[in-house]
Amino acid sequence: MKKQISIIGGGLSAFLLAAFLDPEKFTITIYEKNKTAGRKFLVAGKGGFNLTHSEPIEQLIKRYTADNFLENSLHKFTNTDFRNWLAKIGIPTYIGSSKRVYPTAGIKPIEVLNAILKYLKEKGVRIMYNQTFSDWDDNKNPIINTKTIQTDYTVFCLGGGSWKITGSDGTWLDTFSKKGIETKPFQASNCGYQIDWKSDFIQKHEGTPLKNITISCDGIVQKGEAVITTFGLEGNAIYGLSPQIRKQLNLKSKATIFIDFKPSITLENILSKIKASNSKNTTQILKKGLKLTNAQIDLLKINLSKESYLNPKSLSENIKRFPLEIINTATIDEAISTIGGIALNEISENFELKKIFNQYCIGEMLDWDAPTGGYLLQACASMGVCLANHLNNHSN
Repeated sequence: MKKQISIIGGGLSAFLLAAFLDPEKFTITIYEKNKTAGRKFLVAGKGGFNLTHSEPIEQLIKRYTADNFLENSLHKFTNTDFRNWLAKIGIPTYIGSSKRVYPTAGIKPIEVLNAILKYLKEKGVRIMYNQTFSDWDDNKNPIINTKTIQTDYTVFCLGGGSWKITGSDGTWLDTFSKKGIETKPFQASNCGYQIDWKSDFIQKHEGTPLKNITISCDGIVQKGEAVITTFGLEGNAIYGLSPQIRKQLNLKSKATIFIDFKPSITLENILSKIKASNSKNTTQILKKGLKLTNAQIDLLKINLSKESYLNPKSLSENIKRFPLEIINTATIDEAISTIGGIALNEISENFELKKIFNQYCIGEMLDWDAPTGGYLLQACASMGVCLANHLNNHSN
């Protein structure tokens, strides 16, 4: 007789779990609180739909905070495995110049979602909509829409705390806490960071990108670009430093990052170019000799004393290591992702809740972190597949 599996939440981790469960062993139902499934999946696709990242798996694993927690899952369902499965369901992919993986040109996010849902339907997976988890009954059976669900296995895929419009609002956190399960408050990750810009600078340069830079924090270096906003900075060059920035903010209520405006040129070469220039105008040297942008030059001018700006050694050092103070993060709802949720010590190596037998948690509701670039989706997919394989092999 088939076992009943109830998957609560309709995101990527839930989809991949359902896709890899054995339909000969299980009757599979996904309970989604929205009218449609995969809403956050679609929102993620609006900014460039990178499904995973193509870097070697050992390097990819190191991108995660609490990487040892995800190592097993990522080895068992790698970025290559994910691409192969997508191709199997009719979604071919390609590797972009950034090494991120995208659907082949012309394939929209909704088409990817529909291909996944079609695959699940063909497997006999049932998806029920407008179904909200609220609590457990006295026997620790899940309660959905005030009704107790009789099930052999429950898998929670309730998401993190960002993008409330998609239903990923983190309101389940208190429910788990009241059951004695350790949780951690959600914090924003992969978000904008607040900087107290000088008013004349931001009026002139709001919306300006800082391209081909690196930003570092606590010795970790991130390449890419960042956009100057009224609030502060946002973009891939700073998103990847979220764990380091957040740690400093939590400890000191401020954080310091360092921008290298010319990562391809050494400090010595920059100093040589400045000294060797025939121009007596420092700003012209920076524009013509080093190809710095107006925004970069104004940052140097506004934040350095006149003496430091005119001193070749001091100026060169600041071009390579320009400090900026961060005073806050954007709100959780403005963040691409969150960290926090179920503490990792509350689950087994197979994602089972240690305090509630045969109930599991996967996806963004767990306390882990990853930069943008396909890493978040890859980890969610890998957790889903890893749990499916475990259940396939160990269900009675």
